[in-house]
Amino acid sequence: MTENIVLDRDMAESAVSMALDLGAEYAEARMESFTTNGLFLKNGNPEVAGFGNYSGMCVRVLMHGGMGFASTDILRRKSIQNRVETAVKMAKASARLVKDRISLSDEPTHTVDYAVEQKKKIGDVQLDEIVSVLTHIDKAMTETAPLASRFIQLSLAERTKYFTNSDDSKIGSHIPRIGIYTIPTIVEGEKISQAMIQRGVAMGWEYMDPVARAEEICHEIAMTHRNMKEGVKAPSGKIDMVLGPEVVGIAAHESCGHPYEADRISGREAAQAGESFVKANMMGTRIGSDVATVVDDPTLENSYGFYLYDDEGVKARPKILIKNGMINEFLHNRETAASMDMGRSNGGARANSYDREAIVRMSNTFVQAGDHADEELFEGINRGVYMKSFMEWNIDDKRYNQRYIGREAYMIENGKVTVPVKAPILELTTPAFWSAIDAVGKKLEFAAATCGKGEPSQGVPVYTGGPHIRLRDITLGVGK
Repeated sequence: MTENIVLDRDMAESAVSMALDLGAEYAEARMESFTTNGLFLKNGNPEVAGFGNYSGMCVRVLMHGGMGFASTDILRRKSIQNRVETAVKMAKASARLVKDRISLSDEPTHTVDYAVEQKKKIGDVQLDEIVSVLTHIDKAMTETAPLASRFIQLSLAERTKYFTNSDDSKIGSHIPRIGIYTIPTIVEGEKISQAMIQRGVAMGWEYMDPVARAEEICHEIAMTHRNMKEGVKAPSGKIDMVLGPEVVGIAAHESCGHPYEADRISGREAAQAGESFVKANMMGTRIGSDVATVVDDPTLENSYGFYLYDDEGVKARPKILIKNGMINEFLHNRETAASMDMGRSNGGARANSYDREAIVRMSNTFVQAGDHADEELFEGINRGVYMKSFMEWNIDDKRYNQRYIGREAYMIENGKVTVPVKAPILELTTPAFWSAIDAVGKKLEFAAATCGKGEPSQGVPVYTGGPHIRLRDITLGVGK
């Protein structure tokens, strides 16, 4: 991989000064260099997935309640000046058109540089090392179960940023990320099933231990194949359920994270990604049981969604979205924090590239750990289902009605996990889901994901996850 371009921070600072000289009330500049390298393995055959190095800068200004944004990949004074002038013109034009004038929350200034430590820098990884690791994983997959096809993608990326604004914040960061994504198509007789498995971290190449990564992936394949061979029909009627961290994580992300995005609550996302059943006046409303707490925390070390300062220069912190069953906090950027009179942003502004405006996003969204050992969750269940992972999920555009179909699932009989269950369906409303939780496990587990949002679309790295949880009195659907 090519080393990241060193950013000329003076250019960003001069862009802010230019904007202020042109009359901007507030200005910010975000410079970025991004290096990526990746490889596909399709049925054992390597293909280059992506290789590149780009850099650029964006400028955002506020004038008389109007916002302007412009970007360039030509990091020269003339081009930057042109982009600043464009942003200022956009802000002036916007100010004449908008009914509700934009304002930003007042935030502390920060001067800091931070970087994720790498024991082996991914910039030093050679192509033959990548091929060797993927070949090991691919071979292990073929020896685990009959596969109609298999696909593995490995991506290595390093992102260097510098943010500065007219409040005098100056924040530099360097974050490496590794992501692995695989889709094995598993065959059993005439039956076919796919497992979509994604893992990712913010750290160096030391993460890519071929044996450990192969074991994780092959376990998922083996359990899916066993379910296809031995799965019995799911029980009907009212039962109790235990959900594994993968199912818990997707539920936290989709039915808590997205509907708690303040821009979505205000209607800004309605034409792009849908609405939210949550309203601004619902803060403090009960949505779940006393043991249901959901957190979004970008500061988790080495997590896929890791950052310490967001793309508006706000210091990151854990955000408690649901606290003991009560709606406690929304995800904000500076604009939504000001419009909802929150005082300050909670550091939820992210952009996936220098040429995209930072919008309200999740980072690592998960159910907070409880105080039960996993085995305790199964005790007392005479007849139930353990849905450890999912093969399909759906949720409506208001994030109210949700549905999960189990991939690896088992019967629970007299407190014990017994035979595999074929495709149990959990379908219920969001309040019903969070209200049914009566016990939460101690051990947190995470899965990586890429969260999409915005127009044009922005995909950002995130974690989903949580502990095992128990739901009481659930009406289970039955797959074919």
